Amino acid sequence: MQESAVPELAHTHTRPIHWVGTATAVAGVIALSSLVQPGSATAAQPPTGTRAQSAPADIAPPGTTGVTFPLQCGPVKAVVAKQASGDLDGDGRPETVAVVHCDSAMGTPPDAAYVLTRGTDGNGTRVVATLVDPKDRLTVTDLTLRARAVGATLLGYSSDDVPSCCPDVRTAAKWQWNGTAFVRSTPAAAHSV
Repeated sequence: MQESAVPELAHTHTRPIHWVGTATAVAGVIALSSLVQPGSATAAQPPTGTRAQSAPADIAPPGTTGVTFPLQCGPVKAVVAKQASGDLDGDGRPETVAVVHCDSAMGTPPDAAYVLTRGTDGNGTRVVATLVDPKDRLTVTDLTLRARAVGATLLGYSSDDVPSCCPDVRTAAKWQWNGTAFVRSTPAAAHSV
């Protein structure tokens, strides 16, 4: 066996200073990567001739506080029973769907479902669509927002003779933005409960 002409190298043994240097380098890489972030990804390409709009990810969805809903409640106030937020029209800004009814001490007041949005300047929450009209005497349950669509279960009545406490018809409903309005579809036929 031939002996090495070079003595054993001293720098091949790890010392505490080596670990401190490595830890400092890793911390620097992590700090730098947190400052540089990629843009948001989109799953679909915009149609030809249109320009994709993106908004900062920190845009808060419109809130329901202080909004005047188009609901006639008389001497009682309107109460937001449920709400869900998401980008329903693909413009990069979130909308909020609010299920609202009059604050009644007795009975089951009918629900209304409204879509809220903010102005382009980020202020001025306003109602832009009515998904469920309170005149229809429906109760909205299972409110969801998935894949830019609003889903809900609507509880209603088969006739005016059915008491308000006891809805006897259950209908699944879905609303989706078609570019000009929210279009309702009913995934399944109405069921009696």
